[in-house]
Amino acid sequence: MSNVIEPVPTDWNGQIMQKRIAKRYAQERRFKAMGFVAVALSTLFLAFLLFTMLGQGLRGFQRTEIAVEFDFPALTSGTTAASITGPNADAALNSMDLPGLVELAVGQQYGDLSEGLLTSGAAGNVRQMLMENPDLIASKQTLWLPVDSRLDIAFKRSGEPVAEKTVALLSQKDALHTGFNWTFLTGADATDPSAVGIWAAFKGSLMTMAITFLLAFPIGVFAALYLEEYASKNKLTDIIEVSINNLAAVPSIIFGLLGLAVFLTLLGMPRSSALVGGLTLALMTMPVIVIAGRNAVKSVPPSIREAALGIGASPVQVVFHHVLPLALPGILTGTIIGMARALGETAPLLMIGMRAFIPAAPDGFTDAATALPVQIYLWSDEVNQGFVEKTSAAIIVLLIFLLGMNALAIYLRNRFETRW
Repeated sequence: MSNVIEPVPTDWNGQIMQKRIAKRYAQERRFKAMGFVAVALSTLFLAFLLFTMLGQGLRGFQRTEIAVEFDFPALTSGTTAASITGPNADAALNSMDLPGLVELAVGQQYGDLSEGLLTSGAAGNVRQMLMENPDLIASKQTLWLPVDSRLDIAFKRSGEPVAEKTVALLSQKDALHTGFNWTFLTGADATDPSAVGIWAAFKGSLMTMAITFLLAFPIGVFAALYLEEYASKNKLTDIIEVSINNLAAVPSIIFGLLGLAVFLTLLGMPRSSALVGGLTLALMTMPVIVIAGRNAVKSVPPSIREAALGIGASPVQVVFHHVLPLALPGILTGTIIGMARALGETAPLLMIGMRAFIPAAPDGFTDAATALPVQIYLWSDEVNQGFVEKTSAAIIVLLIFLLGMNALAIYLRNRFETRW
């Protein structure tokens, strides 16, 4: 006689099973609700951040200007346009005492309101206008010049009571208007928020990212290929792999200390330069590229290698003609993640001295430079309220730069992606 126990069929309609099913469905509904709430809160916080930043930042791309009448023949004793053209134009303009001319013209037109009316760089604006159009000096002209940051804030939004009163008096005369601030896109750092620009910091970021990419990308890709395709599995390669994984998680300020100790102290490279900044960020980015590269190489099916070897390809040809092109989309994705992280880093650049006051854009990789994240950090620490909107505007530029890099990465990934 068999001792096998017949299985008892599940009673799906029983009270106990129905309670279990109801409990399971209730858990699933709670999990979905928690996920929905988490996504909604994340979206809400992101929308609040973008709304706040755009609300302040868009004003940073505008500046308030005042109309100033210049009687150039009277102010310059009949200086002709021919005298401020040609190779001696700079010397002729320097001899004209443009700051004094601007102060005299403003005083004649606005009287008691003229004190603290214009930015410190207003004379430079007049100089630039005369350089672009020397014929202005031969007649009476009305030029629009940037006002002081206090009046700029009061005209765009509420500000100091004294500034608001001055703005109200000037508005009655239709002497103020707001236009696009081209200086913000073409200028450099300054002490007056109405005269600051981000071109120097943007160019410094471009140069720093170029050095970072040219060093980190090829070295990271070759290291990933060697570790995955050629290196034998032993204790040494295990130590290297663990070290790379640990380096990818090291705080960025440690790499800044390394750059300070090696590139500046030991090798004596130029302080606060894009070259040192790029070298430091390359050290930080390289482990990320190596890890992403190894994962991308692993994802290539072994059949690709076997097929290439079967038709007579050498091991090197297999790697560079077949494996690398197929792994390139994944490598580019990891590279852009590492580069995006490097683009937003501030701590390593502060450690190597890229927080200096840079009044002009760098001409070379060894010139003193700064970067967008550092410039944002420096402006956020300023007392003058005019730097608040400039900080938000610079953040918008940084985000556009980052989105451009990500868009390029997506395009390249789709361009080189191969499906099998």
